[in-house]
Parts: sequence; structure tokens; C-alpha cells
Amino acid sequence: MLPQAVIRPAVPADLKAVAEINAHYVTNTVITFEETPPTVEDWQHKLADLTGRGLPFLVADLSGEVAGYAYAGPWRPKPAYRNTVEDTIYLSPAYTGRGLGGALLGELVTRSIAAGMRRMIAVIAGAGDDRSIELHRRFGFTEAGRLTEVGYKHGRWIDTTLMQRALAG
Repeated sequence: MLPQAVIRPAVPADLKAVAEINAHYVTNTVITFEETPPTVEDWQHKLADLTGRGLPFLVADLSGEVAGYAYAGPWRPKPAYRNTVEDTIYLSPAYTGRGLGGALLGELVTRSIAAGMRRMIAVIAGAGDDRSIELHRRFGFTEAGRLTEVGYKHGRWIDTTLMQRALAG
């Protein structure tokens, strides 16, 4: 039986595990458009940037093991987008299908509301299954559009589905 996950803010000691989880998806899938896995140092900068902006960067902690992570980052760099965030959620392959994505997304939404954000965007790369789309629907996201063949990775063109939900207003 899987112990209850504690969803908590990420700390620097978590970032090696975050980098390892992310590297799996960068290397083996098309669900991220990264082609080179970010380093632990890159993740340190990301954590500092997001927390410096008052945005959440969370981990799912299972008895001291980071089983997944999620963060809300700026949707776009232009100032008028400052109240819109994009969610990012990744789980260790050993812990998918156990409810951790929902636990992370629920807490990410709650903390993004507390941070004063107005909208959350999900950009979901076509990966042959709809688990991420269904997860987001369960949390009130609606489809906002589809961008076709906007990414090229592992020898194929990839579509993205855009979803959004209100956080305030």
C-alpha cells in the first residue's frame, strides 16, 4: 500500500530528484518540448525565481522520497500576463496512476489562488493518451484550443492542447 503523500513546497534538497524525474520525460517522451534535461543548477534557478515571485513549486513527498513535482510559472514574459500562470506537473514513472497528479494539481490551484493569480493555463503536448487532459478537466479546466504540429521531437511533429481555468474573478 502506498503511504499518504505529503504535498509541500520544494526545497533545494529536492531538486536532484526533480531533475531525475524531469530527465526521464525529456529523454523518453514528447510530453515536454525540452530536448536536453535541465541540470540541478537549472532547477535551483527555477525554484529561486518562482518562489521569489511568490509562486508555488511543490513536491509530492512519500516518506522522504520525491515522487513528483508541480509548479506554477509565468504564462508569458510580457507584464500584462502577470496574473496568469501555466501549470507543470511531472510524476516519477514509478508513481503514476496513484492519484499524485491530482493531489499536486489541487494544491497548485489552491496556492496559485492564494498568490493572487487570476487564470491558470495548461499546455498539454500530444502523447497518445488523454490522462493529463482528463486530470485537468476534473479540476475545472476547459479546452481553449489546439495548436497543430508546433513541436518536433523524436522524429515526429507534436500538437498541443491548451486548457484554462479561472482562479479568481
